[in-house]
Amino acid sequence: MDRPRFKRSFLHPRHWPLWLGLGLLWLLVQLPYSVLLLLGRALGWLMFVFMVERRRVAEINLQLCFADWTEQRRAQLLRENFASNGIALFETAMAWWWPRKRLQKLAQIDGLEHLQRAAAEGQGVVLMSLHFTTLEIGAALLGQRATIDGMYREHRNPVFDWVQRRGRERHNADALAIEREDVRAMLRSLRRGRAIWYAPDQDYGRKASVFVPLFGVPAATVTATSTFARLGKARVVPFTQCRLPGGKGYHLHIHPALEDFPGPDETADALRINAFVEQAISAHPEQYMWVHRRFKTRPEGESRPYAKRKRRRRRR
Repeated sequence: MDRPRFKRSFLHPRHWPLWLGLGLLWLLVQLPYSVLLLLGRALGWLMFVFMVERRRVAEINLQLCFADWTEQRRAQLLRENFASNGIALFETAMAWWWPRKRLQKLAQIDGLEHLQRAAAEGQGVVLMSLHFTTLEIGAALLGQRATIDGMYREHRNPVFDWVQRRGRERHNADALAIEREDVRAMLRSLRRGRAIWYAPDQDYGRKASVFVPLFGVPAATVTATSTFARLGKARVVPFTQCRLPGGKGYHLHIHPALEDFPGPDETADALRINAFVEQAISAHPEQYMWVHRRFKTRPEGESRPYAKRKRRRRRR
């Protein structure tokens, strides 16, 4: 995709409320990091109180994945998770607008040699990531040290889309944004020896998925990771990041490439992926995006655990 360009239509009055909100966020994010963490936790509390539907989704996910935990323990995790979601808003703004040098001071990176070795050998990499609340800032911090392309879904609002893409791509002038549905472009990039950020830990429906356990619960798990690795002749390199306690920044961990992957059986591959997902989530469960409907697609005859979404009426 071409680099995002500013358009005069972005200045139309209908976009002024968004510009005002983005401007306020830009001003807030100039505050010290310790203050932003506090503001994020306060925002997370408001989200916990008012985002009832999302809170219920997270509650159900925690009940399914940590059935052996006490209700009190899950309730505490839920509150911490919403605090993490609130902090994520400011982390996103930091990733988009902080000066690079200020941002770099927060990063601790292990395993960069796995990406460097693949790049030196001209080997494509599926950088297998997870939907943690820290994913935006994690990608930005890694993008300052390595060329990482990303799967991209265009936002409906053109102004927000421009701001988002500009913020994401500023850390690496050579990075590419690839449409999520453009599989051919992704495979071409992998065959050219590029690394592409990809997260297989969400429910993308029954098509091209297999049911394998995730925390003991059958979960529709995409087989695309195996397909990309096989057709793109690429290595699968897991990547995780976490927010460190005490305002010490972020730890980014690039793991060794999965051995003998993909295998002859896509279901076995999906089992390996979910085993890694479980391990990564268990290390920092409060920082995972539990508000997503991970178990919405069910095996035949099994009911969905979530309530139906309330559809908004379209204005005529």
